[in-house]
Amino acid sequence: MPVTDPDTVSFSDLSRHPKDVAARAARLGRVRVTHRDSADFYLTSADKADSRDQSLTTASRLFLALMRQDPTARTLLLAMSEVFPWVRHLTEEEVREFTVELVGALSDAAELGTDGNAEEVVAGWRATARIKADPDAYREAKRPTDGDFGTVDVVA
Repeated sequence: MPVTDPDTVSFSDLSRHPKDVAARAARLGRVRVTHRDSADFYLTSADKADSRDQSLTTASRLFLALMRQDPTARTLLLAMSEVFPWVRHLTEEEVREFTVELVGALSDAAELGTDGNAEEVVAGWRATARIKADPDAYREAKRPTDGDFGTVDVVA
């Protein structure tokens, strides 16, 4: 089995050498399996995945508890600008909304397994900050519109 990145194997390698790949995953904690015709995936042990899930659950519950202890979420709001420097383009209320929405999405990821929601929340608020960072684009975005702009193609 050819070795490139020790954390990555091809799907063909997994098919041809399942024991070797499983041993590598056990040794490294997880291995990324690349597949030419579909999305990559990770091969990991169940106890590693369970431990990662438990860590996310603990972090999520900690954030929720912090928000319950301090309804203004001051500590989290201060941390947001360090973690996401682009929030400087948002209003104080928008940063609070982003924080509440992100903590909720992390809670859903931990408790319900809806992993993509947190990424969507960050992407949405980053896009808002991006448009607000450009005064001309922001002014244009706030202009009223009228009429029908036609159909929208949604790409899944």
